[in-house]
Amino acid sequence: MNVDIRPYDQTAPGEGATLYGVFFEAARIGARDHYTEGQRKAWAPFDEMPNGWADKLAQMQTWVAEVDGEIAGFMGMRTENHPDGYLDLAFVRPRWMGRGVAQALYGIILERARARGLTRLTTHASHLARPFFARQGWRVDYPETVERDGETLERFAMSLDLRDFHDKTNQP
Repeated sequence: MNVDIRPYDQTAPGEGATLYGVFFEAARIGARDHYTEGQRKAWAPFDEMPNGWADKLAQMQTWVAEVDGEIAGFMGMRTENHPDGYLDLAFVRPRWMGRGVAQALYGIILERARARGLTRLTTHASHLARPFFARQGWRVDYPETVERDGETLERFAMSLDLRDFHDKTNQP
């Protein structure tokens, strides 16, 4: 399987809506073993792309993964107004989970973070995403709960010290 990674194209018709669909499927279907139906509906409350979604994607470095011409996932990193890189969005369609899509996206995020001279990355990971990030060397800084539409969702503040990671990967 070949995973092609490219930047998000805000000018492409329907691209923002397609990425919202990836998010929606990942939250509503992919996370079903980790969150209740009510929690998943609160996390992804809209069936269709809400106003501002495409602009949010354009305001960060957003990378799109395609497999056989289908958009399979995306990740977005914020660097403006963040002393560290903040991995804001990381979603893969359920049918592509566990097949290398997240790993390919993560590789470009890591490459771009290093190219910008970032020394640390942070994120808020769901129960679904936490094991993936842990396998990449991220650590849980603390668990937290957030409230969305009357539902409480547990997530994890996580970080990766790129200096430590770089040192570990370059050891003989």
